[in-house]
Amino acid sequence: MMKTTMTKVAVAIGGLALSVTAGTGIASAQPYVDTMVNSPCTYDQAIAAVNAENPTAASYLMQSPPNLEFIRVFLSSSKDQRLNLLNQIKGNPGIDQALPVFTQMMSSCVNY
Repeated sequence: MMKTTMTKVAVAIGGLALSVTAGTGIASAQPYVDTMVNSPCTYDQAIAAVNAENPTAASYLMQSPPNLEFIRVFLSSSKDQRLNLLNQIKGNPGIDQALPVFTQMMSSCVNY
C-alpha cells in the first residue's frame, strides 16, 4: 500500500517534479542531486526557505497538497529512499521549472 501511495504522490507532483538520470553514481555525476539527497533540513525549514526566497513558487506550492506531501515524504526519507523518489518523478511535467526551485530550497533551508 505504501508503494501505491508513493507512486500516486510521485505521479501527482507535476509542477514540482525533479529531473535525475537513472543509474549508479547519480549523485557524483550531478551535484544538485547530492544537494537534495543529503539535505539535513526539516520540512518546516524547506517551506520557510521557499517562502522567503521564491514567493511565486511558494504560492504555487501551497496550493498543491501532493507537492507538499512529496516534500514531507522526501525529507523524512533515507538517502537511498530520496534517490528512489527522485528517480520515480524524473519524467513528470514541469521538470525544467521545478528543479532550480527545489535545488535552491534544499541548499538554503539550513539558514531557516
